[in-house]
Amino acid sequence: MTPPTTPSTPSTAEKDGTPHSGAPALKKALTTPLLYFFILGDVLGAGVYVLVGQIAAESGGAVWLPLLLALLLSLLTAASYAELATKYPRAGGASHYATLAYGPFTGFLAGFCMLAAGIVSVAALARGFAGDYLAVFVSLPVVLVTAVFLCALALLNARGISESTRANVAATVVEVGGLLLVVGLGVWLFLRGDGDPGRLVHLGTGHTGAAAGVLGGTVLAYYSFVGFETSVNVAEETRDPRRSYPRALFGALVTAGAVYVLVGVVASAAVPTATLARSSGPLLEVVKEAGGVPPKVFGAIALVAVANGALLTGIMSSRLAYGMARDGLLPRFLTRVLPGRRTPWASIAATTVLAFLLALTGDVASLASTLVLLLLVVFFIVNTAVLVQRRDRSDRPHFRAYTAVPVLGAASCVALATQIEAEVWARGLAVIAVGVVLGAVAARHRRRASS
Repeated sequence: MTPPTTPSTPSTAEKDGTPHSGAPALKKALTTPLLYFFILGDVLGAGVYVLVGQIAAESGGAVWLPLLLALLLSLLTAASYAELATKYPRAGGASHYATLAYGPFTGFLAGFCMLAAGIVSVAALARGFAGDYLAVFVSLPVVLVTAVFLCALALLNARGISESTRANVAATVVEVGGLLLVVGLGVWLFLRGDGDPGRLVHLGTGHTGAAAGVLGGTVLAYYSFVGFETSVNVAEETRDPRRSYPRALFGALVTAGAVYVLVGVVASAAVPTATLARSSGPLLEVVKEAGGVPPKVFGAIALVAVANGALLTGIMSSRLAYGMARDGLLPRFLTRVLPGRRTPWASIAATTVLAFLLALTGDVASLASTLVLLLLVVFFIVNTAVLVQRRDRSDRPHFRAYTAVPVLGAASCVALATQIEAEVWARGLAVIAVGVVLGAVAARHRRRASS
């Protein structure tokens, strides 16, 4: 990754969303409904399909409680994103906000962590797509499936934001339908006299106490909600971000939270906690317990969920790389767009190649854990950047959160980070160290260019 050789000091026009001089603008194509489905589709991704069992292993039968707590903590940071996205509606997201608040070095570090998290997520989802759910239909080499899967996502991403988000609408309907199917089957199983609703109040497991179990489960559940940060990188492609973004963001998060809590309730009541904890496809256990639905049907739904999550995260990663390059934080080559489609093809190609390489080097669990830690670093920076940027009194109307909200959001990031295992910290710190080194090199080049 070649460091930039030009300084990056955002002008007033750039802060308000006007493209950087010389960089082509992205097409404004997203309406409020499309943005709502974009966020909902990303949040209702693969996380809940695979993590309910791991949450149960930490928190015990009360799976719904970590999911509810994770929703509340996510809403704190989401409010910070809503304020910054409506104040500075342009691609780049957390990187752009950190640059405005703290300067290019922190901007690069935030963007690098966000970009790394996005690419790691796509890699994890690609491996997930090639795993057990696909095996219900056919058994193929993981490398082959991963390569074809990522290439198909890149082509759809490059075709256009409208096409990608319309595909997301259809996929989101399937995802939500699958989760509602699980809820319906769980209720039916309970009504016919099976299951045990008493498990819903069991906190902790044999190796964790009640409080530690709920906190550990909340960290895992938090992964199921973090997709909301993806949307900030398409604010520039939204027709009226100051009106549309808060409505779509909070509406999608509350919708996802309600579905997640219902899924947590029925899964725990329908299936013994130990069975959920052992399963890599916990929601499939509910389907099997209830009967009446072929496993292949739910397997297909899960594959759609995984693919949709990877598509939307891939969109975020490519737009973030484009925005960082436009800010001078990554090579200028990454700002190249297709002449007709106006999509950032260079960023799409680069992030796809990196995701494929990562998918070859780690399993789903290790990649997902590292993702959470990297995002907590980014969220902490974003929550504090809101407070710093209050000194910039924009003339344009924008969403404004109560001051206590970003403060609590930053504190929640610290609290959740203390619950992450030392092994994950070691991997995460290695990634952050790479970002620090590259950021320092970039800063040195900027100083030379301005001297």
